[in-house]
Amino acid sequence: MSSISAARRRLLFAGAAVAAAPWAAKAAFATPAANSDLAGTTLRVATYKGGWRALLQAAGLADTPYRIDWRELNNGVLHIEALNADALDIGSGSEIPAVFAARQKANVRLITRVREDLNNQVTLARKDTPIRSIADLKGKRVGYVRATTSHYFLYRQLTEAGLSFDDIQPINLSPSDGLSAYDRGDIDAWAIYGYNGQLARNRYGARVLKTGKGYLSGNFPVYANPRTLDDARRRAATGDLLLRFRRAYAWANGHFRDYALAQNSETRVPVADLVAMFDQRSEDYALLPVTPDVVAQHQQVADVFARIGVLDGPANVAPLWDTSFNALVAAT
Repeated sequence: MSSISAARRRLLFAGAAVAAAPWAAKAAFATPAANSDLAGTTLRVATYKGGWRALLQAAGLADTPYRIDWRELNNGVLHIEALNADALDIGSGSEIPAVFAARQKANVRLITRVREDLNNQVTLARKDTPIRSIADLKGKRVGYVRATTSHYFLYRQLTEAGLSFDDIQPINLSPSDGLSAYDRGDIDAWAIYGYNGQLARNRYGARVLKTGKGYLSGNFPVYANPRTLDDARRRAATGDLLLRFRRAYAWANGHFRDYALAQNSETRVPVADLVAMFDQRSEDYALLPVTPDVVAQHQQVADVFARIGVLDGPANVAPLWDTSFNALVAAT
């Protein structure tokens, strides 16, 4: 088993005091358990292709003292649904699925957050159009993915430019359909995230009008099943897993090509493209604690989506956030 410091391991169970705020969780950590105590424990963990499973394997941190039952679910909504149905212990995604979880009062908690790259969240223009700014999107055919980060940052960028969705021809497309539409010339611009944006730049010479930086928080929550957190052994395993994620992200920042090779084995995305995306990143990856500004930024997303009708009513995200792993995640 790869070593985790004794101080950190004690924090898996130590239960530091939780701040007295309305969004703060009250649960404390359980009593210490040796590795042998976790031998019969299984965590059902959702991963995306090229995500946590590949990350831990590449970083040499996959040899956990408990069993991980990896579930490949490539959509944050599926993570939320599985957690709510008690079919999963740990998942992840953007703030958006969690907004819907808050509206529906789903049985889910957000226990920490991954700081991710915002330069791969982009609004692109075709190279053969005169579009040079967000203001130039007026009257144009703009692809986006409804109820995702691309919907949110496109809305904010349009608002900043004095426009609304009524001023453009918005076309809701899945990422793969959006790439096909871009290829055919069926859209003039595209608000998209991840590898598809990189592919549009590499293959079609797409121009970046704006990235998500300054429009998105960069917080991608780690989702958890409250029933898992109430179980002493699964909670301890969850804490250990968070420490491994924290170490693995730090490792990946300095060894990204090695991580890209592991991602490639699952996604078949060319290593050179993955490395190029990393080299253009807005910030390094990191697993970080939950702070009041994180909750406030998440609430802003919920308020915007309620105002523009993406949500069917208001959503209060604060009850979803659990700060009881903060001391563990912040430990050095």
